[in-house]
Amino acid sequence: MFRIAAETPEDAEEIEYLFDLAFAPGRTALSSYRLREGIAPLAKLSCVIRDDYDALAGAVRFWPVRVANKPALLLGPIAIHPVRQGEGLGALLMSEGLARAQADGWLRVLLVGDLPYYQRFGFRRVDVQFPQPTNPQRVLGLALADGALSGITGPVRRWTEGPEVDT
Repeated sequence: MFRIAAETPEDAEEIEYLFDLAFAPGRTALSSYRLREGIAPLAKLSCVIRDDYDALAGAVRFWPVRVANKPALLLGPIAIHPVRQGEGLGALLMSEGLARAQADGWLRVLLVGDLPYYQRFGFRRVDVQFPQPTNPQRVLGLALADGALSGITGPVRRWTEGPEVDT
């Protein structure tokens, strides 16, 4: 049995270890990390999944960004511990995180990832630009409300760049 909970400050070190294990310590050199620098993940949305022994089995984080002067969420990283992969935990975390985002009033989610995996959650390719070098074929978006991705083009910017707007 597993339980999903909001990430807490006490989880941070364990989550960073999991992300290093899943993606290698060089992961922070990826271009999407430029959008996260100096900005905390959204605590209400970022989740962990733990087993009956309280061992961390996976984690997902969400970050605020802007695209076309509108707020959006940047999903990621999401990782499942290697000994727990293939058990459907990634799908559980993804579904829970997206449900929390929608309940919190967010309208759109962006990520850099593999379309064959993420399309089952409704993600599709979108015409927005992440910091270079990012393969544009891996830039995906999900509308959490009808039409929320319509007309959304251009560069994705850090949350602190651009006007303050409501979600």
